[in-house]
Amino acid sequence: MTGIGTDVGKTVVSAILSEALQADYWKPVQTGSYFATDAEKVRKWISNEKTVCHPETYLLKQYMSPHAAAEIDGVTIELSDIKLPATNNTLIIEGAGGLMVPLNKKELMIDMINKFECEVVLVIQNYLGSINHSLLSIDAMKHRNMKITGIVFNGAPHQLSKDIILEYSGLKCLGWILKENEVTKQMISNYAKEFVNV
Repeated sequence: MTGIGTDVGKTVVSAILSEALQADYWKPVQTGSYFATDAEKVRKWISNEKTVCHPETYLLKQYMSPHAAAEIDGVTIELSDIKLPATNNTLIIEGAGGLMVPLNKKELMIDMINKFECEVVLVIQNYLGSINHSLLSIDAMKHRNMKITGIVFNGAPHQLSKDIILEYSGLKCLGWILKENEVTKQMISNYAKEFVNV
């Protein structure tokens, strides 16, 4: 699970897919743990009893880029230390920020995704400039021959933006999450029913 930037809805979509597929959830690199973790949010939002939220490999206090948060905490993120959790279940892996977010001085989030040969779901939130950010993200993944399962749009619908992104990329729209006043178990459950065949 990756997005075209920070705060575009990756955790909400991760919870929806975890609920729809009764899949496990894992966020290998969590920043901003001083406030809350995304695993805590997913646990609070899902209803099924099968999903397991696996512990983070790196749990960093400051809400900033992983490499910067790690430096403040006096650690270095090593991609070689990030290993898939043991599970026989489908695993939803949520990245931190966008694809080109640095983990350290030489490796980016996209390198971690490539390491695990993940199928990628790209979350796109509509805002001025989001078409550019979306197409750049898609091109970066295609350049690395990554498998992109599809796109989830998030926020107020904008048909022209959706059309140009899908036409240019040739990717499938997996669904659209509308702007909600509050994220609740019921909201996650309602969307999960729409995503059950993803």
